[in-house]
Amino acid sequence: MSYQNLEELLEQSQSSRDFFLSLPVELQRDLHRHSDYIHTAAQLHGRAASVQELNRLEELSRRLEKKMKNSSPFSPGA
Repeated sequence: MSYQNLEELLEQSQSSRDFFLSLPVELQRDLHRHSDYIHTAAQLHGRAASVQELNRLEELSRRLEKKMKNSSPFSPGA
């Protein structure tokens, strides 16, 4: 079944609401920003997985950038 947006999906589908509420709060906030693009339970699951992966990659990128900055031969004290 297709809904207008994430809010309507969560209002009408208990299983989607249960899944959504099982996610970390930060991910829930991220998904609300994508509300207009989530119309089905499958899209909710797919978008949640995609956003989680994006968040993971962004964190890895930040860690790598920090590590490279700290090990740069041009950094003070090197």
